[in-house]
Amino acid sequence: MKIAVKLNDLGVDVIEAGFAAASEGEIQSIKTIVKEGLSSEICSMARAVKGDIDAILKSEAQSVHLVVPSSNIHLKHKIKKTEKQMLEIAIDCVQYAKDHGLIVELSAEDATRANMEFLKELFTSGISAGANRVCACDTVGILTPEKAFSFYSELSSTLEVPVSTHCHNDFGLATANTIASLQGGAIQAHTTINGLGERGGNASLEEVVMGLYSLHQVKTLINTKLLYSTSRLVSRLTGVPIPPNKAIVGDNAFTHEAGIHTHAILSYPLTYEPISPELVGAFRKFAVGKHAGTHGIKATLKDSGLEPQPKQLEEIFRRVKKIGDRGKTITDADLYAIALSVMGLPQTQAIEIDELTVITGNKVTPTASVKLNINGSSLIEASTGTGPVDAAINAIRKAVLQTADIELEQYHVKAITGGSDAVVEVVVRLRRNDRVVTATGVHGDIVTASVDAMLSGMNMLLSKHVKENQHKVKK
Repeated sequence: MKIAVKLNDLGVDVIEAGFAAASEGEIQSIKTIVKEGLSSEICSMARAVKGDIDAILKSEAQSVHLVVPSSNIHLKHKIKKTEKQMLEIAIDCVQYAKDHGLIVELSAEDATRANMEFLKELFTSGISAGANRVCACDTVGILTPEKAFSFYSELSSTLEVPVSTHCHNDFGLATANTIASLQGGAIQAHTTINGLGERGGNASLEEVVMGLYSLHQVKTLINTKLLYSTSRLVSRLTGVPIPPNKAIVGDNAFTHEAGIHTHAILSYPLTYEPISPELVGAFRKFAVGKHAGTHGIKATLKDSGLEPQPKQLEEIFRRVKKIGDRGKTITDADLYAIALSVMGLPQTQAIEIDELTVITGNKVTPTASVKLNINGSSLIEASTGTGPVDAAINAIRKAVLQTADIELEQYHVKAITGGSDAVVEVVVRLRRNDRVVTATGVHGDIVTASVDAMLSGMNMLLSKHVKENQHKVKK
């Protein structure tokens, strides 16, 4: 439901909310979304089986994405039907769905490996039976942009209803193929947030939308400023992390480390950014590492409310380089601590932990209780979680919530020594309103390392040196 509401706010025209025939739970899930009264059309996928369509009717979805195998490979080896038999089944199912009041999108699976004449016959017959739109699927991602353009041009020029493009990313071409398909005449694109999907995934919504907008000056109804937050929500709820180098929404999309880059970015952002981060609801960040320059470090520290003198900045720069040469990741909290030390400022802690108790085990709901000292006041909170780490983090956030709403955006753990006595390093990324920081915790116990990382980042966000919204880059 959270994802559906977010997609609706984003401006998505049609939400394929599930596969109703998969289970009773899937039917109820789709029905719940339908009853929310969203402005997006709510759709369910179905095979060319009347039982699947009946499940959609129970779900009360408005439309069906009716998927029909179309290539000889699928007809012969998957469903063991002839083209004529498949044609009859498709027509029958389209008519059945239309008779029951559904909007029908007839989709040819593996269309890019199908016989073109059969494909046209399938779509033409489906349209005669009442299909409102058709979709040709590049199921195994074998198109190239040139082929996509000609393929969808040929289809759209001979059909009287809207043609959809559905591209998979097996060769990393889904976004390019989708845009080429739209140039060729398709007017609807099947996409997924973060490029989720079978195998290599599907065309990424954020990449297609921004590619159209920035490279072809084509605007969609998508509210681009919600792309970043939608991406993060989907990643968190699906448990599928976003690669750092993911276009548009990845951590590195608007992150700059190299000194030559940061200097130029500070002077004129377009030097190394094709679009502004604000356009997609993201933010610009200067990473600190062995390749960083003084301009980037100075900007990052100013962002944190610190403005060292030139000699102090040189010493901070020297220490950062030394740590970077050892291969260590330098987080925002690390840089902040280095700067406070060099500048002779007190490293005050807004939050200190007095007690932490975690209970876990077989047939026991992981539970954690914490006693925190927050700005001199003692607070005790408890919470449950999917595991001991989750429970501890939830308890801390619950206690800190009385002072500030701090969200855990990303959590990463790695062992930095081998064996059963391994030391683990936990890296977290935390957000408070529009401010984001990274912090680490290192310990032999993963719960302690996680708590240390959380408190380090939270203390930075609550530091007296940091003023809210101070980090925003001026336009």
